[in-house]
This record gives sequence, C-alpha cells and structure tokens, in this order.
Amino acid sequence: MLRKECRILLGITCAATLLIAGCSKSVEPPFVAIEQDVSPTPAQVGPATVTLKLADAAAQPITGARIAVEGEMSHAGMSPRFAEAKELGQGRYQAQIRFEMAGDWIILLHVTLPGGKKLERQIDVRGVRPN
Repeated sequence: MLRKECRILLGITCAATLLIAGCSKSVEPPFVAIEQDVSPTPAQVGPATVTLKLADAAAQPITGARIAVEGEMSHAGMSPRFAEAKELGQGRYQAQIRFEMAGDWIILLHVTLPGGKKLERQIDVRGVRPN
C-alpha cells in the first residue's frame, strides 16, 4: 500500500512541476543595440560626457526611452554617481557624469524603453587618468 501511495504522490508532484513550468513565462529582453562614447578620451578625473545611441533589431532609432546612468569605481569604497540621460533626438541620448578619482570605473545604464520593458548594460571605463 505504501508503494501505491508513493507512486501517487510522485505522480502529483511531477504533474505540478510540469504545470508550473508550463505556466511560467520566460521574458526575453528586447534586442537593443547601444553605441556608446565617453569623452574626453582618454577619460580623466572630472566631468565626462556619456553619449548613447539606441537602435532596435531593424537598426531603427529608439526614441522616448528613459536612461538612468550610474557611475561607480570598480572597487568598493567610493559612492556611486548618478545622472539622467537627456534625449537629443534620432535615438541619441546624453548624460554628464563626474569621475571623482583616477582608476577603473563602471558605468551602468538602466534603460526603460517606451513600452515599459527594462534592460541594463555596462560600460567599462578603464584607466581614468588623474587631472
């Protein structure tokens, strides 16, 4: 009798697992090409301009996106710097950020597309020079 109950319990568990897996929806982030430029080049301590160009899979500019920019050192101990990119038109966006000290920095892009989908990208800025 115990074996029959174990088989029934195993069957219910398998069915529930398949049901949950079948009902869950995998959300793929949309394809977005992001071209980036950080100036001045080479990067140095002080203000920097981050220029971005967003395009969809058909290479069409993406307008109406919101882009939060977060700059932080690649090691702990420095508070992050935040900025909001302003839209320039034709899928181009620009933000000002300040590199507070020399070293390697990471710029995180938190992008909200016009339809509400979100994605994140990372830009590595290596070797920010002293001023």
